[in-house]
Amino acid sequence: MLISTWIRRSCALLFLLSFGCAAQAPSPDLNRNIERNLRSYYSVPADVKLFVGARTPSDFSGYDNLVVTFDNGQKKQDQKFLISKDNKTLLRVTRFDLTQDPYASTMKKIDLAGRPVRGNENAKVTIVNYDDFECPFCARMHETLTNDILKNYGDRVRIIYKDYPLTEIHPWAKHAAIDANCLAAQSGQAYWDFADYMHDNQQQIAHQAKSLLEQENNIDRIALDQAQKAKIPADTIQACIKAQSDKQVQASMEEADKLGVSATPTLFINGYKIDGAIPAEELHAAIDNALRDAGVTTAAATSH
Repeated sequence: MLISTWIRRSCALLFLLSFGCAAQAPSPDLNRNIERNLRSYYSVPADVKLFVGARTPSDFSGYDNLVVTFDNGQKKQDQKFLISKDNKTLLRVTRFDLTQDPYASTMKKIDLAGRPVRGNENAKVTIVNYDDFECPFCARMHETLTNDILKNYGDRVRIIYKDYPLTEIHPWAKHAAIDANCLAAQSGQAYWDFADYMHDNQQQIAHQAKSLLEQENNIDRIALDQAQKAKIPADTIQACIKAQSDKQVQASMEEADKLGVSATPTLFINGYKIDGAIPAEELHAAIDNALRDAGVTTAAATSH
């Protein structure tokens, strides 16, 4: 879970905390009071450490900038606040740059080069799915995207998967992602056939083998079978699978982290973020909105 989960409040753009301490309080006491207020307001777990940074000038009269770092031992996240000159008020303001399209800006941060596409490669609506082959909720989303979204929206959308294996709880997910990328480099159809099989047979893969090594060997065999069906040269795919280079997977995971992804599945529909395996109706609504924004009719999708 990312630290931002505790810091998100859906209805407020700012909050105000009255410390009640004297002006120009000693820095250690002030920092302690800031930490206690933030822990209380955001229900920050006890094992997360908070570090109060140095003050810097702000654009707001009577306030300085203040950065507080939240550290859970695995990830650090900086949050920006404003603190009054008299040390009595801490303020968090969400600042919007109205000269920018936030969805377009998000899409520019997602590297889609070379990724296999389902649907229309030239569609004006792009659905990016950060996926984990071992995640049961991802299997549910995969089914929805494959059997529902493509059926209802046809050539008006394109679907692209990126990697975000949750290695802490899904031990073979990263290995599967690497094998999938080996296939993707040679054949988009082989990649999708492999993705279909992995999502449809998660339980079988997990329970038929007695060890992680056996599971990974089985995944390799599945990938090699898909390569053979796609007529990919055996030596090419075998070399890639044997190498198990995780460079591409790691790059995708780092990209996802920067976008605020913390769980799977996470979708971006033309930059609009969706967390989790939401009901199909909600997914349809998000896609319809993206189609309207792109100037594409949604009439054929009204049957859903």
